[in-house]
Amino acid sequence: MNGKNEWWEWAKALLIAVAVAGVIRFFLFTPIVVEGLSMMPTLHDGNRMIVNKFSYSISQPSRFDVIVFHTTENSDYIKRVIGLPGDEIVYKNDQLYINEEPIDEPFLENYKRELNGEILTGDFTLEELTGEQKVPPGEIFVLGDNRRYSKDSRHIGTVEMDEVMGTTNIVFWPLNDMGMVNESEKN
Repeated sequence: MNGKNEWWEWAKALLIAVAVAGVIRFFLFTPIVVEGLSMMPTLHDGNRMIVNKFSYSISQPSRFDVIVFHTTENSDYIKRVIGLPGDEIVYKNDQLYINEEPIDEPFLENYKRELNGEILTGDFTLEELTGEQKVPPGEIFVLGDNRRYSKDSRHIGTVEMDEVMGTTNIVFWPLNDMGMVNESEKN
């Protein structure tokens, strides 16, 4: 009889642990794998990251957050938030302007130096790309850090907040890339 009770206690503990892990994964945090080169040099193909699904339940995205969102192609993209609702976005001579103010992108500085003066981000305006002068309410404008090889808001348009899974800034694999993603470089 005592062995049966012990077995039942272990089974209950295991069921509770599985339920808690399921709730955490479904509602709070989930792993994701970076696919492709669109976020180089910040993120590399095959990096494994943790998506914080809870953060935008209590707050809104900030400029330069790295986010994960669903696309119409039934896949998830990892990009960087550039424009927030109400922002007017212009790129001219490899310089980002938001609401006519130049904005530094410190996460691109080393990459731009490697290009020896070549343009990383071609000229565009939000209006040329989307027909909208400003980012619409409830939407954001995103770009990959590897601007030459990124399918982002320049191609797919602005992203509705309902499609955003969450923010991601923790790489846990491979070990040599483990750590936080550019937290100190956010404005």
